[in-house]
Amino acid sequence: MPNPTKFRQDSTLIALGKAIRSKRKEQGVSQEKLAFLAGIDRSYIGRVERGDNNVAILTLQKIAMALEISLSNLLEKAEL
Repeated sequence: MPNPTKFRQDSTLIALGKAIRSKRKEQGVSQEKLAFLAGIDRSYIGRVERGDNNVAILTLQKIAMALEISLSNLLEKAEL
């Protein structure tokens, strides 16, 4: 069984998660609503925001689209 905390504390994933959380809160969107808009599970959004998951590029694109931001702008916001 894969270790769900395998990626925890990875600085890239933490920065990405903080950027997603910041943009979501800036828009006044809950994790539940973001998950619905992106078509992914709410608990997954929480793990992404904490930097616990190594997000697939297609999932990251769904999150960016749900936040109405380009993927490149999201990565820039995360300083990646």
